[in-house]
Amino acid sequence: MSPQPVTLEDVRELAETLPRSQEALVRDRVKFRVGQIVYLAASSDETLLGFAFPKEEREMLVASEPEKFMLPRQADMRYNWVVVRLAAIDREEMREIVLEAWAMVAPKFLVATVLGDDPS
Repeated sequence: MSPQPVTLEDVRELAETLPRSQEALVRDRVKFRVGQIVYLAASSDETLLGFAFPKEEREMLVASEPEKFMLPRQADMRYNWVVVRLAAIDREEMREIVLEAWAMVAPKFLVATVLGDDPS
């Protein structure tokens, strides 16, 4: 039996457990943010998920698994952002993506509390 595809609802269940994470509906797109900084954004058809990711590493990520990841649209290339096809990942990969994206924008002391990382 193959694993069930990841859905926006799966993403939502995890994101709503993270400190200071808030869901917002912006132009018919679900976004998750900490304060005013967006760390996840679903496409309007909920098949793609944009997420915070270091600019300097994204081309390598996309090249390593182009069936899963893609560069953001040209207008978003200036941001720390990359896009994943939800149907191409499993729940464990989704969990890693969401937690790492949240950690990029959350205060370091919260990241240390949730992930157990050294905040320095």
